[in-house]
Amino acid sequence: MAPATGAGGGSSERTPLLPGGTTAPQTTSAAGNAFGVTPEQLTGMLDPKDPAKLQELGGPERICQALQVDPKLGLKQREQLGGSGRQNEPFQTRREVFGRNTLPETHAVTFMQLLRDAYNDRTLIMLTIASFVSLAVGVYDDVLGSHKDDEVKVGWVEGAAIFLAVLVVCFTNAINDYQKEKQFQKLNAKKEDRTVKVLRDGNEVEIGVQEINVGDILLIEPGDIIPVDGVYLSGHNMTCDESSATGESDAIKKGTADEDRDPFILSGAKVLEGVGKMVVVAVGPRSFYGKIMMAMRQGGGAETPLQRKLDVLAEQIAKYGMSAAILLLMTLTIKYLVSCALAPEFPPYSIMFSHFVSIVIESITVVVVAVPEGLPMAVTIALAYATTKMLRDGNLVRQLAACETMGGATVVCTDKTGTLTQNKMTVVRGYVAGVEMASLSEEQAFFKALPADVQHVLLEGIAVNSTAFEGPDEKGRIEFIGSKSECALLGFGKTCGLDYRSKRADCKPARVYPFSSEKKTMTTIVPIAGQDGQFRVHAKGASEIVLAACTRYMNKSGNVVELDDAVRNDLLRRISVFANSALRTFALAFKTIGAAELDGCSDDEAPLSNLVWIGLAGIQDPLRPGVRHAVEDCHRAGVIVRMITGDNIETARAIGRNAGILTKGGQAITGPQWRRMTPEQQHAALARIQVMARSSPLDKQIMVERLQERGEVVAMTGDGTNDSPALKLADVGFSMGIAGTEVAKEASDIILMDDDFKSIVKALRWGRAVNDSVRKFLQFQLTVNITAVVLTFVSAAFSADGQSALTAVQLLWVNMIMDTLAALALATEGPTDAILDRPPQQRNSALITFEMWRMIIGQALFQVAINLLLLGHGLEIFHLPATAAGVAALRTMVFNAFVFLQVFNQINCRRIQPNEFNVFANIHRDHGFILVQIFIVAAQWLLVSYGGVAFSTVPLTAVQWAGTLFIGMLSLPVGLLIRTLPDLSACFGLESANSSAQQHRPEVSMARMRMEASVKDVQHAVKFFSALRNSQIATKKASDSDIANNFLSSAASVARASTLPSTSSSSTVVAPSTSSSWSKLKSAMPKSNTQG
Repeated sequence: MAPATGAGGGSSERTPLLPGGTTAPQTTSAAGNAFGVTPEQLTGMLDPKDPAKLQELGGPERICQALQVDPKLGLKQREQLGGSGRQNEPFQTRREVFGRNTLPETHAVTFMQLLRDAYNDRTLIMLTIASFVSLAVGVYDDVLGSHKDDEVKVGWVEGAAIFLAVLVVCFTNAINDYQKEKQFQKLNAKKEDRTVKVLRDGNEVEIGVQEINVGDILLIEPGDIIPVDGVYLSGHNMTCDESSATGESDAIKKGTADEDRDPFILSGAKVLEGVGKMVVVAVGPRSFYGKIMMAMRQGGGAETPLQRKLDVLAEQIAKYGMSAAILLLMTLTIKYLVSCALAPEFPPYSIMFSHFVSIVIESITVVVVAVPEGLPMAVTIALAYATTKMLRDGNLVRQLAACETMGGATVVCTDKTGTLTQNKMTVVRGYVAGVEMASLSEEQAFFKALPADVQHVLLEGIAVNSTAFEGPDEKGRIEFIGSKSECALLGFGKTCGLDYRSKRADCKPARVYPFSSEKKTMTTIVPIAGQDGQFRVHAKGASEIVLAACTRYMNKSGNVVELDDAVRNDLLRRISVFANSALRTFALAFKTIGAAELDGCSDDEAPLSNLVWIGLAGIQDPLRPGVRHAVEDCHRAGVIVRMITGDNIETARAIGRNAGILTKGGQAITGPQWRRMTPEQQHAALARIQVMARSSPLDKQIMVERLQERGEVVAMTGDGTNDSPALKLADVGFSMGIAGTEVAKEASDIILMDDDFKSIVKALRWGRAVNDSVRKFLQFQLTVNITAVVLTFVSAAFSADGQSALTAVQLLWVNMIMDTLAALALATEGPTDAILDRPPQQRNSALITFEMWRMIIGQALFQVAINLLLLGHGLEIFHLPATAAGVAALRTMVFNAFVFLQVFNQINCRRIQPNEFNVFANIHRDHGFILVQIFIVAAQWLLVSYGGVAFSTVPLTAVQWAGTLFIGMLSLPVGLLIRTLPDLSACFGLESANSSAQQHRPEVSMARMRMEASVKDVQHAVKFFSALRNSQIATKKASDSDIANNFLSSAASVARASTLPSTSSSSTVVAPSTSSSWSKLKSAMPKSNTQG
């Protein structure tokens, strides 16, 4: 049989999810295998669904023949195919051609691979080079240089410490990634003992899903999750939910192509009701599920905005550090050569060489000090801390970078079902016997208000007139299985105390008329308990159809009365109100019949006449608690929320309004409308689109692409297999931990463990907290580095002996330990409530704002000035003797003051946003920060008191400690003063935190949309009243014209009457025949003229 070359005459139900197919096993020709059909021919009719290709293959019967299977018997349990005489494993030939129902195992990422990936960072590589250079120079200085005679050799410490910092960062990242990967694998671990029913040798047998073969006859029951692709053979009233695979929100009736129903059953579909048989046509990597799962294994993530900014910053710092080192090298070299030239005798070359080596060491120290070795540590700690906390908030972060990317998100494109809503159809409104239920919270009160007779017949109708039932889902949870509407009604009944099982056991159906899309009703006839020969007909279905069949209704007293026009019109009005609120309306009715009437009932047509109206139910998938508040938080944070759903436009609009997504002036469109637009039209409309209904997977991808083209950072949620391409494409992909498929989880960056939209807002808060933490640390790090570099440069350049204010080991403590501890302190503060009170950052905004530069430079200048002042006049200020002991004490105090300046500057750096003057806000809750400061002060006391030769310190008195502590505290008022300085960012070409270069603002804000909508409302009102006024004027003119015409006609009649012969002596005026015209004429005439 030749393979199909086109789609035939049938129209595709949807476009292929994976254009061009995926990486699949090699092509197999029909002539080259033992079967009359190839795997490619079978899978070609599934994606997209193409009934024409099914017919080209001869339909399900010919496919079964080609696959060598009898639909009534199934495969042989010990099947042996092929001409060889040797015994093979059962189904070996079949599996060689069509494959097994397993996916190829992925190569598990080893810890060493994760470690290598973590090290693949420019900043870490630069730090490694700096550490080896520093180590080499330090060892040389200890062995052959100026410190060869020192008792303690510490030249190697700085290089080793920097290399240790690199190792700590790499191992922390790798361990974190390894743990997250293990958590993800544990979350997605499938149960190996899952079984399905198939026909083998004419018998029903249960086998594991891995043992399914192409050609197996699979038996399908309600609640099953289909593990393979197949073609429908036979069954009864079979309905599947394929929303996770195709995005179709409506249940799909399965049947043969001759019945004009969908004959294709995709892997991942859930059977809602009915039973059936299908022939398996695709397994493993060739199945619909397998194709997408394999595609999700391809591709890697791009760099995040923060990573790109940090790479640029690291390069700039390296350039500036190198420039400072070269300048210091040239300055000290020239100074030394000049001093040698001015000396009475030129020094020996050995002494000059040793001095030049010291100058080189001093210059390299400047480079090492300038390199921000704590920056990768701060990023790593911030991300690791945030992801740990986010897991408690219901977010499993699979990709660490997604955490900080989420902080810059400008758009959240969200699904409706399961994310905004509870993914559980529920009766949210009702009207029964004159009693109304206005909301879901009134269920029990509403039911108790009903008369007892009404309660009985209502619950009986819900229980017996339904095919839904309660059972375990695929995760073992007990829930209702079947039609979503019937499940909603049973859920309402259960809340009201209904035990549907006992009710069904007591009322065995005498006749059942299943629900059909043509009649839009379902009817069940049951015997009435205690009344022999009496039966009750229960009907439910589309409200208008059921109401048209009713002639009576149950009133507030529970009595059955005639249904007059007034009540009928009121019910129609309520049906319309429910429908306009995006509720799916269902009506329930009943009537009592005798045995003779039951015997006269048709087998095909239900007795739907003279029914008694019970009530109306409004069914909806209700919003999750707190969703509206979460959406408002997003809007407050400047993040636009767009809802993309497969529902119809009316339902999407209503849910969008209820959730606060569709605001005044916003637009709701459908997927087909979106696809018909050109890219230019899509860009023009995108700013106002807030809801997209009837969307396909392709629509979501196009939406993400268009938003990213506009510079937006896009977060996308999805739970179905069909959502995976958009999740992969988005900057941050959120999948559902409960309702999500494994494919969606594989494609996502963050998994919502509770499937709740509120968790997205929590991820947004933590993402912004990570970005803020990195900026806080960066502000502190650069202040320390600039101060240390400038102080080292100035003190070395202008001192008589070229000695720096701080020794190399003291710089090691300041530059390494302080930076690492500061990363721990500033990177572990959680998000505050105010973090959502500002717009998101621009994707390409500067990492350091004007306010940060103002604080960095201001604090650096103050710290350099105060330290130089201490060096120059410290002996006089603290009344120290001008002896070696006094100088040693002064240098220790300079070191101590420098450290305390950094301690209090860390407090300054807790707040970096403009107008944040209270740097102590929530500090009592920031336990990590407090502990780090206590540790730094304690370690500093130990170093000063017992550091001795290694740290070039001497013990200080209490007064000296108090003096250096006071100097350090000056950092706080200086910081407050710097914050009050005016915004001069424009003068220096820098970006202010509140500027448009920093803050992302939507092209059309919601305030502008509301204003434009209000203006249009006013314009429409003005047009309406103008039209009304013009209509009144036209009516008045027409009325005046009628009066004038009637007057003239009346006058003419009078004139004609006066010329006729009269039989009377007096003349008589005859009034016009039109009394109304005559009365108008009289009212318009003056009173003097109305007299005879």
